[in-house]
Amino acid sequence: MSKSKKPDIQDIVVVGGGPSGRIAALKLAQLGFSVTLVAPVTGQSDGRTTALWQKSISLLEEIGVWDEIAEDSARLKKMRMIDDTRRLFRAPEVVFDSNELGLEEFGFNILNSYLNQKLEEKCDAETGLTCVNDSASSVSFSEDHVEVVPASGTPVRALLAVAADGRRSLLRQAAGIEVKSWSYPQVAVVLNVEHRLPHSDISTEFHTPTGPFTIVPLPGRKSSIVCVETEDGAQQLLSMASDELAQELEKRSHSILGTFEIASDVQHFPLSGLNARSLIGQRLALIGETAHVFPPIGAQGLNLSLRDIDDLASALRAARARGSDIGGPAVLQSYEDRRKSDIASRTNAVDALNRSLLTSFLPAQFARSAGMYLAGRIGPLRRLLMREGMAPRLGLRLP
Repeated sequence: MSKSKKPDIQDIVVVGGGPSGRIAALKLAQLGFSVTLVAPVTGQSDGRTTALWQKSISLLEEIGVWDEIAEDSARLKKMRMIDDTRRLFRAPEVVFDSNELGLEEFGFNILNSYLNQKLEEKCDAETGLTCVNDSASSVSFSEDHVEVVPASGTPVRALLAVAADGRRSLLRQAAGIEVKSWSYPQVAVVLNVEHRLPHSDISTEFHTPTGPFTIVPLPGRKSSIVCVETEDGAQQLLSMASDELAQELEKRSHSILGTFEIASDVQHFPLSGLNARSLIGQRLALIGETAHVFPPIGAQGLNLSLRDIDDLASALRAARARGSDIGGPAVLQSYEDRRKSDIASRTNAVDALNRSLLTSFLPAQFARSAGMYLAGRIGPLRRLLMREGMAPRLGLRLP
């Protein structure tokens, strides 16, 4: 606990009830900070899934959540990329195999609803974490503390606020932090399917003229599908009866998993992106989708958010060891310095891949195809891409 903290002021208030907010609250509380989480209970059924890489799983293990959800997740041992653009420049199939890195798997895929449920249960049971099951209605910043007022009306004062309240963040707006946002002429159609053939722990991404069509394993003979389409194409899919949609998706998958049966509600989301101009404000740190929003391509979103949490926790722990004010400018600047290059590189990579599929510019098509070809043929390059895909700056120590 910081030496400068007043008796009626917590160390940290975390605002936001998604995975990022709850994981941050658990991590910081377990480090010995006094933490209040202001977040409504979701109570919503979310059929989407999240692929978690090894570094993210390590964080979930640290906070005591992973053992409870591991059995309900599916291993991701191989990732296959197939050029299905039918254009002049087409690359051969590329397979990324975790065995090349001496790993049993790259990570695991899990239902968002199950992950959220377990995180809520863990937060309620965590000693040192106070949960206010409500949304924040207002926030104010001063020189020595921040005050968050939940809709219930009882203010929470802290040395530092951690904003995990999403792309329309109240805290970010109150701090006057501007964002750069953009949209794509695409819609992601998301659902889960049952299939006749086993997926063998292989995730497959078809590159199509409208965007990626991705099939990611779930437990048993189930998989999650993210189909990126034009707005008109998405509406056509959404208007189909269940059997017709299953047949269409099987066709797009070239029947690699046999026949499909729809196993969840069908959801759809316009593709967009967002980056906060700054990750920090007065006694404020942004994490997760409050700081950056990605299209559902390359499984970067939540994994990037958990690296935000890791770096923020490291900065705060170091500040406490020095006796520094955990909400002070120097400490927050150290957090932003840690995160900027990672966020920028992920943003640029995902954006470039998506736009390369949409463009009719032949040099761009050639560059994408050449990149896939080289990744498939040159082992050191392929292994470098695999390492960097899971952890930036070779941050994951692998054989």
